[in-house]
Amino acid sequence: MLKDSQGLEVTTNSPDAIAAINHFVDQSLSYGNDAEAILQGIAADPTCVIANAHAAAHYLSLESAEAKNQAAPYLQAAKKYLSQANEREKLYVYGISAWASGDIDRAIAYHEEIAEKFPRDIASVQRGQYHYFYLGDKEGLLNIAEKVFFSNRENHYLYGMIAFGLEQCHRLKEAEEWGRKATEMNRHDPWAHHAVAHVMETQGRLDEGIAWMENLSDTWENCNSLLYTHNWWHIALYYLEKEEIKKVLKLYDTHIWGRAWKESSKDQVGAISLLLRLELRGVDVGDRWQNIAPYLAPRIHEHALPFQDLHYVYALARAGQNDQVTKMLLSMQAYAKAAKPFIKRTWDEVVLPAARGMVAHARTDCHRAIAQLGSTLPRLYEIGGSHAQRELFEQVFLDAWLRTEQNHEALQLVEQPLAACNNLHSDKRKLTLNVNNLELTIKVDRAVHRPEKASQSY
Repeated sequence: MLKDSQGLEVTTNSPDAIAAINHFVDQSLSYGNDAEAILQGIAADPTCVIANAHAAAHYLSLESAEAKNQAAPYLQAAKKYLSQANEREKLYVYGISAWASGDIDRAIAYHEEIAEKFPRDIASVQRGQYHYFYLGDKEGLLNIAEKVFFSNRENHYLYGMIAFGLEQCHRLKEAEEWGRKATEMNRHDPWAHHAVAHVMETQGRLDEGIAWMENLSDTWENCNSLLYTHNWWHIALYYLEKEEIKKVLKLYDTHIWGRAWKESSKDQVGAISLLLRLELRGVDVGDRWQNIAPYLAPRIHEHALPFQDLHYVYALARAGQNDQVTKMLLSMQAYAKAAKPFIKRTWDEVVLPAARGMVAHARTDCHRAIAQLGSTLPRLYEIGGSHAQRELFEQVFLDAWLRTEQNHEALQLVEQPLAACNNLHSDKRKLTLNVNNLELTIKVDRAVHRPEKASQSY
């Protein structure tokens, strides 16, 4: 039995398998583009349980039906040789198996147990954070990383993981400190860069955010498409708030959709959300919806993550794919009906009405959008995603109010963000509302309104 770079025992006698495991863990934590190198470890020792489990986890993280099928043989192999594995390896396999079965609560429980018993297993902690994130459990996301900190004080990746958890818990000052510390320890830590980007966006520090991210962007060239495009997506949001629309469209065409792995669910979601944000600003995005739509057909019946489904169905509606929209809504209803108890209520009470509301907005049926989306807003955290990502659905709801001239209700909706702005940086962006022919410019942390005909075309 050998040990990996974290000092964890691995059931194998193959140094090549250990080398591949070490490389995979580093690639996973750094969001690198060479995670499939774990397959070399399996080639070196086909009986290595943890190598097979890592391969399965890698494919499951792609969140597609095809990737789930790719994960299956590796998970089967891990289970086949499970009797020879040690306790940590067994717990990890149980966690990945629960993930594959959609039992996310059980998966989290196994990763929590690993964090308690084997705190040096940062890859397992990362899996736990991933699940907490898509459940909208920000406290869990932070806690699982914090509990292993004293066993990993030298690991800059963990600093970045804690930074993101702190940001999601609205502990912005601490989050920035941890993210900057991680970057000082290793400049090539894109997740730490990402955590600080969230802080600066929340605080309206647009120019600082652009400088921070663009000065580090050279280190993202070896990232996988997910984090490469996502970090550039954050840069695009800064420019969007500065109303530099041509710059945003250029970033979309070069660094976001232009560099995307177009079959990737997460790359698709990033592109969709940016197009919608542009339209809410009155920008004509041309044929970009139609360019995305062909890649969404395989998503109609997947339902890997509800957060993603809301983006897909909106994009299909904006692209005029009405038959596919109908199929997807029916498929979502069927999925909700058969959903596991752990998620069924969220699907019934949040996901389905939100999906109908998003489709209604895409079709400019704003009264229906208001009726469907309104009840979901207080519980949108249950669909997962970050604050910055979920903010989009609030913008859509507010846009619907504005487009139906329900300005009184729209003003009520922005009261809370407006109050929050009083405690934030002075560079917060502004929202202009027209109330009884009186134009009001309000400092607020979002700005929306897509007119019937786009006012800007690029």
